[in-house]
Amino acid sequence: MEFSSSLIEPQELYEALQDEALIILDCTIDKVGKSLKGTPLELIPNSLFFDIEGKLSDPKSKLPHTLIKPQQYEEEMQQLGINQDSTVVLYDRWGVYSSPRAWWMFKVMGFDSVYILNGGLPLWKKNKYPLVKEYAHAKVKGNFMATFREEYYADKEYVLAHYKNKEVDIFDARSKGRFTGLVPEPRKGLKGGHIPHSKNIPFEEVLDGETYKSKEEIASIFQHHLNGNEQIFTCGSGITASILAFASHLIGQQKLRVYDGSWAEWGIEELNLPTEL
Repeated sequence: MEFSSSLIEPQELYEALQDEALIILDCTIDKVGKSLKGTPLELIPNSLFFDIEGKLSDPKSKLPHTLIKPQQYEEEMQQLGINQDSTVVLYDRWGVYSSPRAWWMFKVMGFDSVYILNGGLPLWKKNKYPLVKEYAHAKVKGNFMATFREEYYADKEYVLAHYKNKEVDIFDARSKGRFTGLVPEPRKGLKGGHIPHSKNIPFEEVLDGETYKSKEEIASIFQHHLNGNEQIFTCGSGITASILAFASHLIGQQKLRVYDGSWAEWGIEELNLPTEL
């Protein structure tokens, strides 16, 4: 089963709910200063939990949300019952927030049959589609295989080697206040400012509240900043950078990377990496 776009609407998912190849993953994480913990659990039927902050972040890393090794990722996806021929739909309970991070994780791990539900749970509910109160669990272990694709990934060494390259555009998804250093970082021990030569598109600009803006609107936002043929996306910890990365993917960009460490790494005072205000 395939959908016509990487971004699907609630009606498309509702009509596909009975497809045996379909895997639906709730990818919700807390926002900075906001949490859904303690609120009644409402889910799309057959949802499994894609645990970004727990099982799918490297516990040995001092940085938040760092990718785990491909072998670990493969095992976790198999435990979710995902097969090589599965169709995976991602959503989060905020609307669009952490589901694009999950999309990027699947892409960097070599899996392409992955889609994002536009508007997530809020838009699903507005359409009055069915809800459940508990997660599903995989009945059978899947045969998912992870193949790490470096062309989707950037670490600080890669950014250091390319931030002066005019053929590479670096986009920062943080707020303008954080980008310019006028607003302090929420994490301790980080400098203010941004990677030199990077451009600021706060992630909210590609969204219309809980949904993505139209492709035409997204293209208009990006066109003022484009110089090169490759893009690197950064933010605070790699979550909202993925919102921009997916937006760029929607309008046809092929060469895109997410800087996994993002400002949580680049801004560490002891590293003394080049910054601008």
